[in-house]
Amino acid sequence: MSQQPVQTVSGKLILLIKAGYWLALLIIAAMVAASFVLLQQTMATQQHNHTLLDIVSTQKTLSQRIVFLASATGAASRDKQPALVGALKQATAEFETNYDLLLKQTGADPESPAKLDPKSIESVLFAKPFHLDYFSVGLIANGDRLISALESRLNLDNEGYKGGAERVNLDASVANATLSGYAALGQRISAEADERSEKLLTLHRTLFYATLGVILLVALFIFRPMSNAILRKTRELVDARNSMAFIAVHDGLTGLHNRTFLTDHFDTLIKGAHRRRERLAVVQLDLDRFKQINDTLGHAAGDYVLVITAQRMRDSCRASDLCARLGGDEFVMILNGAGSTEDINMLARRILAHINEPIVFQGTTILPGASGGIAVYPIDANNAQDLLVHADLALYSAKKMGGGNFSFFSEELRRELDYRKQLEHDIKVAIAERAFQVYFQPQVSLTDGTISGIEALVRWNHHERGMISPGEFIPVAEKCGFMPEIGRIVISKAINEAAEWNRAGIAFGRLAVNVSGTELREHDFDAFLFETLEKAGLPPQKLSLEIVESVILDDEKTGIAAKLRHIRAAGVHLELDDFGTGYASLSHVNPNEIDRLKIDRRFVQNIHENGDNSKIVRAITELARGLGISIVAEGAETEAELDSLMAIGCDQVQGYSIAFPMPQDKALEWLTARMPKKAKLRVLQGSLA
Repeated sequence: MSQQPVQTVSGKLILLIKAGYWLALLIIAAMVAASFVLLQQTMATQQHNHTLLDIVSTQKTLSQRIVFLASATGAASRDKQPALVGALKQATAEFETNYDLLLKQTGADPESPAKLDPKSIESVLFAKPFHLDYFSVGLIANGDRLISALESRLNLDNEGYKGGAERVNLDASVANATLSGYAALGQRISAEADERSEKLLTLHRTLFYATLGVILLVALFIFRPMSNAILRKTRELVDARNSMAFIAVHDGLTGLHNRTFLTDHFDTLIKGAHRRRERLAVVQLDLDRFKQINDTLGHAAGDYVLVITAQRMRDSCRASDLCARLGGDEFVMILNGAGSTEDINMLARRILAHINEPIVFQGTTILPGASGGIAVYPIDANNAQDLLVHADLALYSAKKMGGGNFSFFSEELRRELDYRKQLEHDIKVAIAERAFQVYFQPQVSLTDGTISGIEALVRWNHHERGMISPGEFIPVAEKCGFMPEIGRIVISKAINEAAEWNRAGIAFGRLAVNVSGTELREHDFDAFLFETLEKAGLPPQKLSLEIVESVILDDEKTGIAAKLRHIRAAGVHLELDDFGTGYASLSHVNPNEIDRLKIDRRFVQNIHENGDNSKIVRAITELARGLGISIVAEGAETEAELDSLMAIGCDQVQGYSIAFPMPQDKALEWLTARMPKKAKLRVLQGSLA
């Protein structure tokens, strides 16, 4: 999945989680707020009811007190009557105030239809049988009249009621009726309070259960999916982390441990072997014909061979051993407790025999053929890096013996290793000093002897060891990754020299320079080439790049094919070197991509005696002629070989029979000597016409 959809899905999930969280929080908050409001209402109602009941209770007491004080005042002596009248007046006033408060608190209305309902407060106040309002008002009025009459009689400066006390009806019947009415009112208030409380409690109970239901629904439909999503994503993250951890230390194709894991754990294995006083064997394996399998059967077949080889490695070793893929077709096996040299020898033979068994891929039998190099701890080295280097050197020795076998690291190989290390150091110095020289070997036409081209070859004259063969230092440079730098030194020097010849009018055909796939994979190779040509002043048409068939077979993903098309479009010619020795399909021999074929020297040597080579060269020559591609044969060393090539129709040749590779000064002399002579005019003496 691409990064953008993953971010979109994650963003939607986060938004959903946030929305669910806030929705659930709002719902629960609303339910809690409603519950709080109901609770407040319940408490307020209860407080209101308590206030009403307190007033009713007080009124019941006051009604009895008023009647009692009225009776006591009439029976008391004249000197005690003023005090009783004051108490009666106070009780009557308090009764009146409480009654007004009661009417206000209950909100009773004498005109309300509710007075017809026997269960209502209005019924007690304004209807039969209690008529509490009538008796309360009457009690207050009679009390006030009685108080006024008594105050007049006692000369208490009252200007109120002037009638006699005997005319005021304030007896026990009024008090009883009032008491009965207030008792009924108290019951009605209590009944209404209970009814209202029951309703509120029922509503509160319903709200409580609804809150629980909402919380349950939130848990089921919001938090549960949210938690499931979080759990799922957490598991995915854990799985992704585990996958990344596995990929970090395992090879993606074969499942074996990779170079990183080997580097991190090799020292631990060595320490364990040292602690147990055991030997540890490092077996480095390499498939002998893997490139051929890729080129002829395709990369799918190559991948299948790698997977089967890895499986056979696992099957051949113990659980305590370590199998790793270093890259490409390079594998390493670390054998713990390897035993004696003979034990290691027997084990290596068994492993190689198993790996070298035929492999069937889509009906095709493949014989990969593996070679192995063995280094043993602590005999050959006591650290991981040296053990791997020594095993690799032993592998190289096994391959030189023909492959399909294995070789132990030895003192002779140690000396070779020391020499190789010194050679690597010297190559670095030579690159820094640009000490590599360019030799030139001409290519000529057998028909008219004209020069068709000249190939630039690298040479190295070591300041101590003299001339070092390219076959000796080039493999080391390739393995160490020095070839791109060496190649650029050779290309720069060769182009600059050819530009000097071109400005001097010296015919040399085209300058041919060998270019490896490693150099072409450099991202700025084409820019470097065009810049060098421009600075030197050499036309692109005067340059040819020689590439081998494996470069053409490189997949388009490497960018080499597109880069070659770009270079050729600029006017630089392309030549296919060592043609016939690789595995390129004839579909790659395209005049739109290749300008010249170069027949490998193995087909040219002794061509006059070898009929098969003669047929091969003839077939290649006719193929090139039919496609309109020029051809040159390299390695012609004798007159007989030149005659055979001439008879076949291969006109252009290169070899020792024509000229040896020469330094630039000798090449200049050779080219100058073969320039066509210009005719010179002679002035005749005398008068002769």
